[in-house]
Amino acid sequence: MFREQPAPLNEGSQPIVNDSKPVHEDAPIVLVSNLTKQFGRFAALRSVSAEFAGGRLYAILGDNGAGKTTLLRTMAGLTEPTRGNVTILGRSDLRSVCRQVGYMAHPSLLYDEMSGMENLRYFAALYGIEDAHRCAAVISAVKLDPELTRPVGQYSQGMRQRMSLARALLHDPKILLLDEPFSNVDIGSAREMVKLLAEMRDEGKSIFVVTHQASLLEGAADEFVWMQSGQIVGRTRDFQPLEVR
Repeated sequence: MFREQPAPLNEGSQPIVNDSKPVHEDAPIVLVSNLTKQFGRFAALRSVSAEFAGGRLYAILGDNGAGKTTLLRTMAGLTEPTRGNVTILGRSDLRSVCRQVGYMAHPSLLYDEMSGMENLRYFAALYGIEDAHRCAAVISAVKLDPELTRPVGQYSQGMRQRMSLARALLHDPKILLLDEPFSNVDIGSAREMVKLLAEMRDEGKSIFVVTHQASLLEGAADEFVWMQSGQIVGRTRDFQPLEVR
């Protein structure tokens, strides 16, 4: 079976370019304009337009097929829109800012035959990270043991999720795009992850979380973004579903 090859955000082999330019503090950190994505006759995104301010934690919610993951992948530059565009940090060429974005896929893109540290060292080399302590630092940040030597393929699902988050944090991005980070994670570990995300938001990172477990983010998320049938249908400050408001 074909396995998607883990790689930095562009999922290709071209070198990463860090060419982000200063952005006015009042400008949105992410701007989505008339975004449409067609898969054959199916419209995963339908003319989505939105602005997202920096330094906030966004929960992106909706049923299966609502367009959540497609929106996240398009913001990450992994999916080419059929129409419209995404601007990140003032730039529409997403390759030029990919060093500023960390993406956590669902399912995780890790090499099962490698240990967690070996996975991170591999991706650190792709990012040109030479700090020998960085890999251990991000593993410790997600509450895993840097000395753990067994292959990732033997990790529990919760451990895999935390390792995938560590990979997204490796290059210290300004923006985190996380697809189902709490999937199959025990409640205690999930709450620890939420606490870590809130701390990173408080330190200035902008975080977008696609999840079916939005109640975990109640009290932590700054905004809940509700999607349905490929469109953003509402944005709320609390978790109360739109249909009961």
